[in-house]
Amino acid sequence: MSNYSAYIDQAATVVSANGPSWNAISPEYVARMRLQNRFKTGLDVAKYTAKIMREDMAAYDKDSANYTQSLGCWHGFIGQQKLIAIKKHHGTTKRRYLYLSGWMIAALRSEFGPLPDQSMHEKTSVANLIEELYTFLRQADARELGGLFRDLDAARAAGDAGKEKEALNKIENFQTHVVPIIADIDAGFGNAEATYLLAKKMIEAGACCIQIENQVSDEKQCGHQDGKVTVPHEDFLAKIRAVRYAFMELGVDDGVIVARTDSLGAGLTKQIAFTKEPGDLGDQYNSFLDCEEVSLANMKNGDVVINRGGKLLRPKRLPSNLFQFRAGTGEDRCVLDSITSLQNGADLLWIETEKPHVGQIKGMIDRVRQVIPNAKLVYNNSPSFNWTLSFRQQVFDAWQKEGKDVSKYDRAKLMSVDYDSTDLALEADRRIQNFQKDGSRDAGIFHHLITLPTYHTAALSTNDLAKGYFGEEGMLAYVAGVQRKEIRQGIACVKHQNMSGSDIGDDHKEYFAGEAALKAAGKDNTMNQFS
Repeated sequence: MSNYSAYIDQAATVVSANGPSWNAISPEYVARMRLQNRFKTGLDVAKYTAKIMREDMAAYDKDSANYTQSLGCWHGFIGQQKLIAIKKHHGTTKRRYLYLSGWMIAALRSEFGPLPDQSMHEKTSVANLIEELYTFLRQADARELGGLFRDLDAARAAGDAGKEKEALNKIENFQTHVVPIIADIDAGFGNAEATYLLAKKMIEAGACCIQIENQVSDEKQCGHQDGKVTVPHEDFLAKIRAVRYAFMELGVDDGVIVARTDSLGAGLTKQIAFTKEPGDLGDQYNSFLDCEEVSLANMKNGDVVINRGGKLLRPKRLPSNLFQFRAGTGEDRCVLDSITSLQNGADLLWIETEKPHVGQIKGMIDRVRQVIPNAKLVYNNSPSFNWTLSFRQQVFDAWQKEGKDVSKYDRAKLMSVDYDSTDLALEADRRIQNFQKDGSRDAGIFHHLITLPTYHTAALSTNDLAKGYFGEEGMLAYVAGVQRKEIRQGIACVKHQNMSGSDIGDDHKEYFAGEAALKAAGKDNTMNQFS
């Protein structure tokens, strides 16, 4: 509920108490401005959205059909348009979030220019983007409410009590565009203290959920690239605790931490873990190292050796000064990472995989749930996967195993357009369509996100416009390909002056100056062509 009537009453009391000199202040205009600026600080946002996310997690525990979704953002306008579109097409923002991708910050927001996802960008840009996203979401609230206030005034001017009641009802039941953001802190941008300091900045900007990964901070790689290096569990757990302390220091006691493990694709470590006794966490981490048994007699200069069960073992050490894990241990390490993270303060898991395969994800989460029954995943529905090829191959393999005739298909060439209308391709598309539903039901996925969607949509739409505009279509490429579609689909941005806040400014001018206000939305404003 928006408390519009209550805001009017509160403002009226203050205006009345200050005597005749405040008579020009309209309590209803004050109420409108308060409602349009409901969230005063980033901490207001973080506390509000943390509660939403906790409620959604509880709802998912009761019914896996209550999974949540988000799309990645690299600019406040992009996030704003997503939420406007969600409200327009689905009527509610319930269980829809935004994702802040470190990859997109590195590629699109760094002062160094485009960078790979290796934590080389300015870490302050992470908190800055969170603040920017919420600035645009709050502006979306102000814009939509402004339209409702205009509807209310028009109904009153027309003496239409029915429309006045309808407008008031919409105002009182207004749903904000402000939703949770899952924010990527990479590997913490340094040690645990650095992680804590950056986490505070992110929370102060509005983040209710922080995602942190178990890679080495200064060796960090994109989750879908080679050369990933993990840290011993105690190092990672210290950073999880640092994030929790940041949340609690700032009074966001129900803040959410997503612990991401990159161990499935990480074959290297920079450190041999500290261990006190056989079977402790450090010993378990070291047990995955690729070692060979040695004796004092055949040790080489500079060898690092460990004692395990009375045997002297030499971990395989690379020229990069990194140590190598045994091949085939990735899933076991992911399961251990997941269990220990949840046992030490994390709320959700992120297991980075090399392909979108429900069976693979389920195999790991089932093992985690043997220890922690309500373990839940955030899953990256990544554009780094070739979804078409992967799912066509999954169907091919399943059909072949079932004994179906697949002789007319070439497994290595299933991406070909020649297969697009085949039964195999149609079945693959059906599985892609149901991937999120199936993954949430069978593999414990609470939240599905696409990390880089608007990176790709911006490239695709720009390519199409440039091809036509600089070719034979000329201006028709823009008019038919963009503007006409905006008008007919009711895209708010066709009125770009309104979207930028012009009407909000006009409202304020009228509040401040009454009939003397010089408004931008007069008869000569070309935006009227789109009314």
